Amino acid sequence: MSGRTAVLSGVGGWLPPRLVTNDDLAAQLDTSDEWITSRTGIRQRFVVTPGLSTSGLAVEAGRRALASAGTASVDLLVLATTTPDHPCPATAPEVAAALGLGEIPAFDVGAVCTGFLYALASAASMISAGVAGSALVIGADTFSTILDPGDRTTRAIFGDGAGAVVLRAGTAREPGAVLGFDLGSDGSQADLITVPGGGSEHRSNGLPDAEGRFFRMQGRSVFRNAVTRMSESCRALTQRVGWPVESVDRVVAHQANSRILAAVGSELGLPQDRLVVNLDRVGNTVAASIPLALTDAVHSGEMAPGDRVLLCAFGGGLTWGAAALELPRLSAEPLPAPKP
Repeated sequence: MSGRTAVLSGVGGWLPPRLVTNDDLAAQLDTSDEWITSRTGIRQRFVVTPGLSTSGLAVEAGRRALASAGTASVDLLVLATTTPDHPCPATAPEVAAALGLGEIPAFDVGAVCTGFLYALASAASMISAGVAGSALVIGADTFSTILDPGDRTTRAIFGDGAGAVVLRAGTAREPGAVLGFDLGSDGSQADLITVPGGGSEHRSNGLPDAEGRFFRMQGRSVFRNAVTRMSESCRALTQRVGWPVESVDRVVAHQANSRILAAVGSELGLPQDRLVVNLDRVGNTVAASIPLALTDAVHSGEMAPGDRVLLCAFGGGLTWGAAALELPRLSAEPLPAPKP
């Protein structure tokens, strides 16, 4: 393989300041630490405090990724989020300005939990095409702002956060080269994961914005689809890039639920210790999930240079996808440790 290719050169992540444990939720809702942990594997999550929005998290994660890559500038910024600061304009230009990146192209991508992979594919394609020589790709979400305060299921699952990577132009033979993608969607099942209110469809029917403003998910159907779609996407991609599935060293999957992660590993025939897991500490952070887990694994040394790595995700839309790369030598700051 040869030609111009996007190469991973930096990673970074950021968490908001407020820690919410399972016991904290149990004090507010009809739930318990045992109930949450046994069903999701999640023990805690972090949420934004008043005045802190998605852009604030994205800026901090982006700053850390740029430092990891040893650069202060990029040619492009792509932000994956389902919780932008405003319906209009996009949040990415504000993030680029806050980072001092100048008048570079910057735009948002909305694909919910698959958003980071869609954003990564967009940036990698623009680098391969010669449109940009480098890119900052950020996944950031503040789902705590769209959850029903009385819904014990969604409040137990989701946390806020941001993760980012830096890509630069290189060749497919370099460590860190992004070797390929597999992406898909199925809009006929859009109702499985949704915030029904607040959009043009809702408003054109004369319904108030307050109606349907909370996130809704059909858990059982989402579980089945997530396992099937992520497994199929990973298998299709490994075949495309010429990797036997058993040669994959690490799978960095969207951190949705410990049972989903275990099922994906089983479907791929991989030992569970090849799955990167940090959802117990941060919860499901939506578009931030994969880059946060990647940052965690790089910092801890759980992944080593030369590892064959699959990234995969499933989210609303429905959307799903996978990406393949061989890990380069990277450094990453530890994720911050906010207080209760």
